[in-house]
Amino acid sequence: MTSRFIRSLASLALFSLAQACAPLPNAAHVTSTPPLAAPSAEAGADLGVVTAADPRAADAGAQMLRLGGSATDAAIATMLALTVVEPQSSGIGGGGFLVTGDAAGMVETIDGREMAPAAATPQWFYVNGQPLDHSAAVPGGRSVGVPGNLRLAAMAHQRHGKLPWRVLFSPAIKLAEDGFAISPRLANSLALFKETAALDAAGRALFYGADGAPLPIGTVVRNPALAAIFSKVAALGADSFYTGENAAAIASKVGTSPRNPAPMTTADLAGYKARPRDAICGKYRVWRVCSMGPPSGGGLVVLQTLGMLDRFDLQALGPNSPVAWHLIAEAERLAFADRDTYPADPDLVPVPLAGLIDPAYIAARSALISDKATLADTPPGKPAGATDRFAAAGPIPEHGTTHFAAVDRWGNAASYTSTVESGFGSGLMVNGYYLNNELTDFNIEPDRNGKPTANRIEAGKRPRSSMSPVLVYGPDGHLRLIAGAAGGFTIPPQVIRVIIGTLDWNLPAREAIAQGIIMPGPGVLAVEAGTPLAAMVPALEALGHTKVVAVPMRLKANAIEWTPLPGRADPGQGHWVGAADPRSEGTAVSP
Repeated sequence: MTSRFIRSLASLALFSLAQACAPLPNAAHVTSTPPLAAPSAEAGADLGVVTAADPRAADAGAQMLRLGGSATDAAIATMLALTVVEPQSSGIGGGGFLVTGDAAGMVETIDGREMAPAAATPQWFYVNGQPLDHSAAVPGGRSVGVPGNLRLAAMAHQRHGKLPWRVLFSPAIKLAEDGFAISPRLANSLALFKETAALDAAGRALFYGADGAPLPIGTVVRNPALAAIFSKVAALGADSFYTGENAAAIASKVGTSPRNPAPMTTADLAGYKARPRDAICGKYRVWRVCSMGPPSGGGLVVLQTLGMLDRFDLQALGPNSPVAWHLIAEAERLAFADRDTYPADPDLVPVPLAGLIDPAYIAARSALISDKATLADTPPGKPAGATDRFAAAGPIPEHGTTHFAAVDRWGNAASYTSTVESGFGSGLMVNGYYLNNELTDFNIEPDRNGKPTANRIEAGKRPRSSMSPVLVYGPDGHLRLIAGAAGGFTIPPQVIRVIIGTLDWNLPAREAIAQGIIMPGPGVLAVEAGTPLAAMVPALEALGHTKVVAVPMRLKANAIEWTPLPGRADPGQGHWVGAADPRSEGTAVSP
């Protein structure tokens, strides 16, 4: 498990060198332009802010704010634009979680997680009685879940939208029709995940040359098929995605895939529903932190970790203290043990959620942590409502995710994490978008030690996730921070780092995101290579961490914070400041 965790972290490392330019194919929809200019990664405004992993997507959201739209309108427009410009990470062929909150502190969440088809069984990924390796299960039809993003968007728009539905599609349609330049990160992803991205003939035609090489940085790609499906859904609503020609195309693509074909029906697609869920909230010092509950386990890790750290004075220790990072890692180890055991789709599995976030239970878990030594073992706890029915299962490799956030002129916020799971998902493309491989977020081996795992695959079930979109309210009830991240099992530690960096260490959100990270894994403590934290390895070993490794990580976080005006006693007087991860191409844009 240790070596697999390290390999998974290593696979998140960025390519250090830009890709060499490849010859352009003879295709009418591709031309060459200079590379995408690097934008500012920080923006502030009183009328709202959007932050995303690509400046063109952030601008799409900002256009909605400029038109008088809500934060939800902006988030939906951003999600649609990311389908075009960041296909390796998310899109309408995938799903996500949305957390919304208003200025009065009312928080809602919507579950747009993908769903297994009706034909799915616990042995879904078994061939000749043996489970497939994760990497072998990813490409093709068997890994595809029914996409959830457009049902999520439709529900969110019905609840919180201000602009007409069709308006939200305009920037994405324009990007797909007029073309967008391949950015350095996309070019790297096309090389890194070529086996998946080029699996489908449509994907090869869109992003690769006649010689099979990825199109070079700066090449303008037009995607008329995607523009057409966007136009159809803009005019007819989300039902036109889940029924009719598009639904038939998805079912056919999954069922006839050259790799891992699997049964998916148009009834599976027509029956998909986004689910409104209760937000999970907890107190961290004077702040109220809210996130997504199951089937996400990420929000649980965030709340439990912060709760366990509440009794330690992290502010006094500061960001340069090995003890501070040791405490954070120990709390995360305990939280991940619970996350790997209990969270699953609450529609099909009893999740002891109230017990898991109960302050008394979290305090008991915190009492196990020492600032002078490392826990020898971190088994899951026994929260109220838990049974011994399910076995624990370790982390699952996840890579292809994105986070974006928006706040509007009225103080309403949207924190949205969206994904196709691995880079370019399953590799299957329908109407210009990639289909997800979310079903590999289930435990491929459904049982452990003679017991079923809560996250085993079943018909109509949604897989567990690490996605952790959060909203943080101050003691005055004012929204203080909106945050989230991408990077599979690194997501909760990234979000925790942003919250602690901003609230305990008084760092601006962008500095909190930019700082390095230390996070636990099975039998290992990973330190982000190339950061000042790498110098802490000896001190962490002295605290009892037996295997501390420096690993490059492909991290990607975004946040928006409320910054009070200096010298003003009223914290309600200030402005929104958006921030994006300097490791990414992300940016924040004001209307």
